Amino acid sequence: MKKIVVFLFLSICSLSLSAQINTDRVLAIGRNALYFEDYVLSIQYFNQVIRSKPWLAEPYFYRAVAKINLDDYSGAEEDCSMCLERNPFLVQAYFARGIARQSQENLNGAIDDYTKGLEFRPTDRSMLVNKAVAYIQKKEFDHAEEVFAALMKSHANNSMNYLLRGAMYTEKGDTLRALADYDKAVEMDPYYAPAYGNRAILRYQQNNFDGALADLNEAVRLNNRESGYYINRGLVRYHLNDLRGAMADYDQVIEIDSRNLIARFNRGLLRFQVGDNNRAIEDFDVVIAQEPDNYMAYYNRALLHYETADYEGAINDFNVVLNEYPNFLPGYYSRAEAKRKMGDNAGAERDNWIAYEREQELKKNQQSNRAGTHSTADTDQDEEDKTREQSDTNINKFNRLVIYDKETEQKNKYQSEIRGRVQDRNVRVDLEPQFILTYYEKPELVKKIIYYDKTIEDFNQQMILDRILLITNQEAALTEGQIAVHFSSIDNYSAKIAQEPDKAVHYFGRAIDYMLVQDFAEAIKDYDKTIELDPTFIMAYFNRAIVRYKQLEYTMSQTSANEIGSMMNLNVGRNQQQSASSDPTSTALKDNKRSYEHEMIIRDYDLVLRQNPGFVYAYFNRGNMRCAQRDFRAAIQDYNDAIEHDPEFAEAYFNRGLARLSLGDASRGIADLSKAGELGIINAYSIIKRMTSN
Repeated sequence: MKKIVVFLFLSICSLSLSAQINTDRVLAIGRNALYFEDYVLSIQYFNQVIRSKPWLAEPYFYRAVAKINLDDYSGAEEDCSMCLERNPFLVQAYFARGIARQSQENLNGAIDDYTKGLEFRPTDRSMLVNKAVAYIQKKEFDHAEEVFAALMKSHANNSMNYLLRGAMYTEKGDTLRALADYDKAVEMDPYYAPAYGNRAILRYQQNNFDGALADLNEAVRLNNRESGYYINRGLVRYHLNDLRGAMADYDQVIEIDSRNLIARFNRGLLRFQVGDNNRAIEDFDVVIAQEPDNYMAYYNRALLHYETADYEGAINDFNVVLNEYPNFLPGYYSRAEAKRKMGDNAGAERDNWIAYEREQELKKNQQSNRAGTHSTADTDQDEEDKTREQSDTNINKFNRLVIYDKETEQKNKYQSEIRGRVQDRNVRVDLEPQFILTYYEKPELVKKIIYYDKTIEDFNQQMILDRILLITNQEAALTEGQIAVHFSSIDNYSAKIAQEPDKAVHYFGRAIDYMLVQDFAEAIKDYDKTIELDPTFIMAYFNRAIVRYKQLEYTMSQTSANEIGSMMNLNVGRNQQQSASSDPTSTALKDNKRSYEHEMIIRDYDLVLRQNPGFVYAYFNRGNMRCAQRDFRAAIQDYNDAIEHDPEFAEAYFNRGLARLSLGDASRGIADLSKAGELGIINAYSIIKRMTSN
């Protein structure tokens, strides 16, 4: 690792023409990387600025943001402190340090930071919310209510405020006020699934199972990819004696996530109850494979092995349980029966005698010390309860359905406000992103599509570059090792260019490397040179358009120097609208720059399609540009052309559907989304449900 860092240091320094790095440029490239969520790479750039100019505050702040997104909260806290030592007026650094401290359970420190930040920005919603959550975590509900009062006054029309306060009242035990807040949240935003999901939990706790079922039905209708809703609905249906419905819900969870252990365990229990023993064993096999210390799963599987006459398998599982729980009397009696079935009468009698002796011993201990250790009798008081929390390891509750821990439940309610991309909590109605020629892509859990183009295939077969190019719209951030590789590659291409300055492919290869390390300015220069040397190099036009758009997107997000916190994707993300400048002249200049850049990008796609009319990804990307310009009719024509050349182009159907919806053409828009869902874009179904809701 040290060698990689040293090598990376030398590589970055080699990008500068002077011994002293251009810190403004390196800082800008680092912010590019941070904006596009390439956190490891961004940290390396900020390191260089800090080494060169350690008195600057901003690089410490930006590095802290990257570390928060990598869950390095201790490092983020330290960087924020370094930042504030240099500039105590950088408000977002207080916010970021508060998040880092809150994530480390330093709640008093987090509250101090939010309080300081609110001195500068008294109505900042994110800091108010996080401060309220910190008080809730401390169980200081009165202080939390005071913060919520200020929050409601400043942001009266935000339904999330009521949802969060409802969660606080639920934790406080004030169910009437909690229900009132949940009702208000649903009234204000009837298309937000978590509002129904949270209210369903409260209704379940009040034994209002019919009301909970209605809420969970609505939550699932609005977001059919959230496994928690199905798990909770399965639990409610179980209480309503709808075993078939509960089983169907657990089936759905496992279809979404085959490794979901709560669903697997609960489905195994239900299958056991209805006599589907072999398939119940399969479910417990999966649970035990992932959790080798889940002794309740072992015990249930042992009983199932006994039912299916696999007495040896049953005894093996009983052995595992009794080694861990030597006072679990039902285990001895059950193992005795299995041994008797195998003809081991002596072993069976021995187990029965051990069970009898330990039962007598437990009774004596219970009589002498009622406050002693937990025994089988201790469970009598809650015998009617049909559930246990996931972390509850009391073996006597082996046959109860599993629910989320209360601690986990509370974390789910508040965690998204403490950190994470707020706009990603629910399915975003966003276009499928543009395609790009690169070396890496994100692995996809559901959609398994291989993108192909003959031009790219022919180029790869020539083995001109060291790596295989692929076309994707799911770019992956670089690992630390890959970062080092591409800085080295830049040096290698620079050496080749020095030897063969008129060879276009060397510039193209280096342009891709610059693009991957988020140095857009240098990437564009190399794409320009590639095209100058070879005007038929359509892949250079294609990627130049993409990099120009990335550069434009980043530039437009930086509305003013005061909005240094725009990198904080904890409350302001890439896809959220930034506040517009109040300066009309500045706004006009930005509009002119945007129009000019859009025209240059469109021109590159035009040049690609003039040389290769079958390059469907250029139609698609140009359609996205038209949508960005709100020219939806022209965008639809581009998506039409893409679909004409590739009738299975799922992303084109999806984006055409959204474009048609934007024009009010609901029927054809929904038809396109339906086709996109059929071809693998599952978010399409959530949008369809929103659009068809009454």
